[in-house]
Amino acid sequence: MLNALNGITRRYFIGILLSIASVLVSSTGFASDIETILMPGKVIEGHKKWESTCSKCHKVFGDLNQSKLCLDCHDKIAFDIKKKRGYHGRYSQVQRQECRACHTDHIGRGGDIVKLDKETFDHHLTDFKLKGTHKKVDCRLCHKKKIPYRETKSKCISCHKKDDPHKKRLGKKYKGKCEKCHQETGWTKMKFNHNKRTKFKLVSKHKKVNCAICHPNDRFIKTPKKCYSCHRLNDVHRGGNGKDCKKCHNPRGWKKVEFDHNEDTNFKLEGRHKEVICVDCHGNDKAKLDIKVGKKKKKARRCYDCHKQDDEHKGTFGKKCETCHGVKNWWVKRKFQHDKHTDFKLKGKHKKADCNDCHRGGNVYKEKLKQTCYTCHKVDDTHKGQLGKKCQTCHNESGWDKKVVFEHDITNFPLIGIHAITPCEECHLTKSFKDAKIACFSCHEAIDNHKRTLGENCNRCHNPNDWNLWRFNHSKESKFKIDGKHKNLICKHCHRTPSKKLQSEPRTCIRCHASDDAHNGAFGNNCKQCHTTDSFRELNR
Repeated sequence: MLNALNGITRRYFIGILLSIASVLVSSTGFASDIETILMPGKVIEGHKKWESTCSKCHKVFGDLNQSKLCLDCHDKIAFDIKKKRGYHGRYSQVQRQECRACHTDHIGRGGDIVKLDKETFDHHLTDFKLKGTHKKVDCRLCHKKKIPYRETKSKCISCHKKDDPHKKRLGKKYKGKCEKCHQETGWTKMKFNHNKRTKFKLVSKHKKVNCAICHPNDRFIKTPKKCYSCHRLNDVHRGGNGKDCKKCHNPRGWKKVEFDHNEDTNFKLEGRHKEVICVDCHGNDKAKLDIKVGKKKKKARRCYDCHKQDDEHKGTFGKKCETCHGVKNWWVKRKFQHDKHTDFKLKGKHKKADCNDCHRGGNVYKEKLKQTCYTCHKVDDTHKGQLGKKCQTCHNESGWDKKVVFEHDITNFPLIGIHAITPCEECHLTKSFKDAKIACFSCHEAIDNHKRTLGENCNRCHNPNDWNLWRFNHSKESKFKIDGKHKNLICKHCHRTPSKKLQSEPRTCIRCHASDDAHNGAFGNNCKQCHTTDSFRELNR
């Protein structure tokens, strides 16, 4: 009975508790208090005023679809998502997941809810794609403190106002629109098309001119278009020919004039005259088109009028330069021909010689020069007159030291064998050729292996064909006949030291073969009693 009563009481008690709990739970305020108690941590500084009102960011005991509450406050982000602009509007994942997937709160007052990884962030998901040098720029240069990332201005002038050298001098059409001329790959790499966007087309040399030359102080509006406005300082005519430069000049080059001297004047430009600049003939004063010289103001058309100062003849040949010279070249293409007009034909090196090398002095061209070599080449004579003055006996015009025709065989020392190919200076130590001695020993003393023991008459044995081709006959000219194996020996095998006389050399076998004597002197020193010169092992039997 007691047990049954206790069971009934227990059930009633539990039911009462559940009823009370259901009433309490139905109260929103109480639920909020419970959630506050269960809050995992403080919210960030920007959310702290709503920290006690959980329903501002959370649905009561709800876990899904919280993003709408976020966007109710962050209406600018909601606008970006709706218009599909900015990072949140362009990034497709934003609409597929809750805000808290990236921005988690309850991390404390100083927490970073954005959690932006600057190293991996893809700027292409924003309205401003990073290109060119912008890729290397530090984020802080564009995104200033206390300004939300989405509110950073994207116009060039917002960042580059201090870099703008134009200072509002481009007019309304280009005001603040840097991108019309400049590129992100480099500030100085411009894409401005002068021919399409202005009324002054850039052609030829104008294409390479720096902007500042025509637009000083970066002033681009109301720039004068007439040539003279820019080229006044370059006007060598000093206004003498007017201000309409294009009558003669063109943008291809200041010196490439359209003025045709041959058709527009009575003086045709030919040869080197085509290369001469105008002021060389027209002067630098006012540079009028007509050249006038002298008191009578006659037009200068004679060579001498301009080339008087170039006349090396000092007037000796008159003023008609064209008699000898031509306009193609003052020197090389002259009409004067030395071979035809004189008795001295120019050959070899003489053809390349400068006139003044032979014709020295003021009026020397009219004077007949002596035609002997020695007249000009006395200073070049290394023989000092020892061989006379007829240079042509040995030398010729092709070269002072080339093809020398001197015949050595007509001297007291004909050149034979190796002597024929020996350079002159090997024997003739100076240019005084006659002082060279003809005795062999005078040149070959240094290589005398006999040390004078055989005298100084080298040609007794040697000959000019080769020093080693000697003709000494040992069997005839000495008392020791060379036969057998001795024929193949070189002199030094027997003649080991220089002797005063060859006859003093011992002629006995044992003199050379003592070290080969296997008998150790037991049979005496006369080896030839048993042995022969053909072979040491062959015995006389």
